[in-house]
Amino acid sequence: MEKDQIDKQINRRTFISFTVFSIIGTSFIAGWKWLYNSPKEIPGITAGAREPLRRALNANEILMKNLFDPKQLVETYPVSMAAKKVRQNGNVGLKGPIIAEDWKLGLFQERDKILEISLSDIKKLPKTEIVFDFKCVEGWDQISHWGGVKFQDLIDHYKLDHLSGLKYVGMATPDNKYYIGLDMPSAIHPQTLLCYEMNGKDLPISHGYPLRLIVPVKYGIKSLKRISSITFSDSRPRDYWAERGYDYYSGL
Repeated sequence: MEKDQIDKQINRRTFISFTVFSIIGTSFIAGWKWLYNSPKEIPGITAGAREPLRRALNANEILMKNLFDPKQLVETYPVSMAAKKVRQNGNVGLKGPIIAEDWKLGLFQERDKILEISLSDIKKLPKTEIVFDFKCVEGWDQISHWGGVKFQDLIDHYKLDHLSGLKYVGMATPDNKYYIGLDMPSAIHPQTLLCYEMNGKDLPISHGYPLRLIVPVKYGIKSLKRISSITFSDSRPRDYWAERGYDYYSGL
């Protein structure tokens, strides 16, 4: 009798587990079909995502912005832990020759150029280094070592404090084929760097020589390589990956 009761309990629990699993699985499939068949968002600053997904991403952006603490620093590591061979992911905007002596960084307020800076000018500013865990939206991460000037130090040195009161920063490569939009609090975060070194040496071409962005509080898709222009504005700038269905904010 005792064995029969045990068998009945096992069978009942198995039935309940199977039923719950079936309901969850069916709900997941139905939800996936609903999302897959829902209309795509109207293309604009963002594009490529289904409307419900973009609404979720936009809601997440508002939440992340409200939780963002400009004084909260990402974890850093000793230089000995930095990868000797830094992973290179993507080459959009890196094609064609680049000569450091001819390269200039243009700074704009909306469409009006307000300043042009050479690489040697940038290297005269206080140098900052960071070793942190670079994270990619594809799921991989790597501890890497970067050197350059804090974005905030650039702002301070050239007396551009009035621009840091705007909401966004846009950056683009010389050919304008790769571009990003960044919220101002992340741009002036104390660990955000305009980098001209990797592992203590000049940036390789594949990593954005002569100057690239490193934003430790964001996924790697925001760390633009080979920067040519920086634009300050109150409206969201274009963003390469946001136009292809990704999250505009891309915060960690």
